[in-house]
Amino acid sequence: MLRWLNYFRFWRTGKPKAPAHVLTDLFRMKHERFKELLDSNAELSKIIADMEEKLQGHDIFGMSYVRSQSARAVFHTLRMIKSLDELSGRKYGNLYGVLETINETIKSNLAERKQNPPEEWILPYSRITKEMVDWVGGKSANLGEVLNAVGLPIPEGFAITTLAYDYFMNSNDLVDEINKIKMEVDPDDPQTVNFVSEEIQRRIISAPVPRDLGDTILAAYDEMIERIRRRGTQGLSTEISMRSSAIGEDSELSYAGQYLSLLNVPRERIVHTYGYILASLFTPRAISYRLNKGIRDEDIAMSVACLQMVKSEASGIAYSRHPFNLLDDNVIISAVWGLGPYAVDGVITPDSYKVAKDPERTILEKQVSHKPVQLVSNPDGGLMEVPVQREKQDESCLPDDQIRLLADYAIRLEEHYGRAQDMEWARDPNGQLMVLQTRPLHTGSESDQGRAPAIPLLTRYPLLLEGGSIAFPGVGFGKAYHVRTEDDLLAFPEGGILVAKHASPKYVVVMRKAQAILTDFGSATGHMASVAREFGVPTILDTRKATESVPQGETVTVDAYSGRVYQGEVSELLSLKAVREACMKETPVYEALQRITASIVPLNLIDPKSPRFAAEYCETLHDIMRLVHEFSYHEMFQISDLVSDDGGCAVKLDAPIPLDLYIIDLGGGLATEVAGCGKVKVEEVVSIPFSAVLRGMLHEDLRYHRPRPIELKGFFSVMTEQMFTPAYSGAERFGDRSYAIISDKYLNFSSRVGYHYSVLDSYCGRTVNKNYITFSFKGGAADDVRRNRRARAIAQVLESLDFVVEVVADRVDGKFQKFEQPIIEEKLDMIGRLLQFTRQLDMLMNSETTVAAIAKAFLSGNYHLEEEVF
Repeated sequence: MLRWLNYFRFWRTGKPKAPAHVLTDLFRMKHERFKELLDSNAELSKIIADMEEKLQGHDIFGMSYVRSQSARAVFHTLRMIKSLDELSGRKYGNLYGVLETINETIKSNLAERKQNPPEEWILPYSRITKEMVDWVGGKSANLGEVLNAVGLPIPEGFAITTLAYDYFMNSNDLVDEINKIKMEVDPDDPQTVNFVSEEIQRRIISAPVPRDLGDTILAAYDEMIERIRRRGTQGLSTEISMRSSAIGEDSELSYAGQYLSLLNVPRERIVHTYGYILASLFTPRAISYRLNKGIRDEDIAMSVACLQMVKSEASGIAYSRHPFNLLDDNVIISAVWGLGPYAVDGVITPDSYKVAKDPERTILEKQVSHKPVQLVSNPDGGLMEVPVQREKQDESCLPDDQIRLLADYAIRLEEHYGRAQDMEWARDPNGQLMVLQTRPLHTGSESDQGRAPAIPLLTRYPLLLEGGSIAFPGVGFGKAYHVRTEDDLLAFPEGGILVAKHASPKYVVVMRKAQAILTDFGSATGHMASVAREFGVPTILDTRKATESVPQGETVTVDAYSGRVYQGEVSELLSLKAVREACMKETPVYEALQRITASIVPLNLIDPKSPRFAAEYCETLHDIMRLVHEFSYHEMFQISDLVSDDGGCAVKLDAPIPLDLYIIDLGGGLATEVAGCGKVKVEEVVSIPFSAVLRGMLHEDLRYHRPRPIELKGFFSVMTEQMFTPAYSGAERFGDRSYAIISDKYLNFSSRVGYHYSVLDSYCGRTVNKNYITFSFKGGAADDVRRNRRARAIAQVLESLDFVVEVVADRVDGKFQKFEQPIIEEKLDMIGRLLQFTRQLDMLMNSETTVAAIAKAFLSGNYHLEEEVF
């Protein structure tokens, strides 16, 4: 790092430049820091989106979640600052102090939340509520809530708390031992992760469960069996299921089956199995996940849910409303004989029932299927398939009274949690219906690829628009108002539907007025999407044609569940605008999340052109994230200025283009490594963005340039400007050597030809949020007026290509970001053509009409500028 910092000083002071190999290392370092910055930007976007989802109040969470996510948010913000500071040559050190101030506020708010953890190692479900999620995990907290707050039956069982986990780890001196072993981890070397995982899991599995803890677990099991016997339950199963539930993470790993869960565990294996489940907290995938997500080991713990294995006569799923059609507000129940997996995995067709939400729980539909097989517990462990008794194969699994009772369960759960529920149920040999699990019903309102729409197409209404990415679901109704300029924003009407070409955080100033937002382009994980979620505005981004399909002033209904816009008022959809209460709101942990997210989620730095777009005005982590992200483009944009004139670290491109073009490969940009000064052919370039640019530059209609039509007045203007204008005023002449600094997904291309200078900077890969293009063009050999006209002609082209553009004098800057790889490649191809097309245009810019004419010629493919254009 010191060597690189010294080089930065040489460059800024005009001293002799560093050797070629130092330059290459410098470029590589800047590129690596930039990739790290983009990675943390993507992770921080997910954290903010997840916190915004929790602020809706529907999902159960505890202070472990709040502490962990807050720590992760600070970690990734710090990583972004550090990356920017290093790739810029230590220009942004003041951001560390800004972050520390915000972090102190976060820590202060965390300290306000006092917790009184239970002192027991074991908690029966009769004592568990959602407030205990930090000690029993999400699965157990949810089941306790179902039993004690909603009053519905669940299987008998108990939770082994995180207090027991801490006691196990401390009794065996495992905490310090694990920390020492983890020092061997190299995040870039999977072998070290595997080795560390094996060592840690071996230590945990071989460590004895303390006798007093083991005795307490078995005593809880014996008490559970005694409660079941006292009820006179028939067909008693003495085995239990032991399900892992990690504390202190988001639910991504737990619900993906990352941690160990075992079925049919007999009494004599319970204590031994407990150690195996704790060890699963340190699988290779779990360790890597926490390293990459910035989750500290001290923020995690393991709880275990121990539940009676129910010998299900029948089981299935109940949805409190239709899972795909949000207009169908009836309970949907499916049922099979035996255990539940066959109800959802397609092995057999389950019975299905539809029940109304009226007081009588009227059965609207009943479809009984042929069910030849069922899934049951295998006495030797696991599950097995057996035939269904012949007389029951075509019999309904549920009588009418139980259909109504299950529908009532689902409705009560929806009312309690404030949102539609997906409930797993089972019926034991005594005929008792019980809830095995409930979770929010994920409808088609999510923007998941391949998921069916949440609401079917309403053919009675004219459809104006369909498709896009849903940033926030909901329904909006009002008149469409197109926003193109700052003045449009100032005039935005109360209750309007905001329609714009690009997503922009600037729209925050009207989000309290907007009923919905539609854009042609944008990302559901971008800054504006985050702000839309914060304000609860139904938003559909990336529709590609909202500005074309939704006319100004048209009264429309926006269905941001399915991604559709209808002409006029759609009464069926407006009924979905009702706001439901959320179960977590007004709880102490929810209030703590509100206080802490006030320092994380809000975005105040909206406009990069504003004088307040600076470090001293950052009030939240989101502000720092926005600032660093914006400044990183500027720093990478200038990378080509560091190239030494001798090109000692570059290889020359052998291609039929009128540039003296040299390539510096940071890794993965060329098909073969080229040492020293040599030449590479176009086909040896494998860099995604540079290949796209070269395709444009080598376009068949541009490869062999005909002479430009000469306008004599313009010709003499260029000659006069060059002959009589002093060197220190007017146009600046740039060096004639051009450079492309590349990697597999990155390009910084500086093109210097005479009095023209352009810089193209781009990242192009599979991660949409990382992808961008920035392009700048400056200079010319003619007078100021003609150079400005050319800049405005280029600006018109870029605007037609959906770039955000700014023109100042003879300089034009454009930005295009957060699009899929094929679209980025397509735009880079057009930039390549534009670079070829714009040469020698100065002399043609003889009047204002030529500005539009030049842009029109390029966009229509008239690259030779036939004379009739002028």
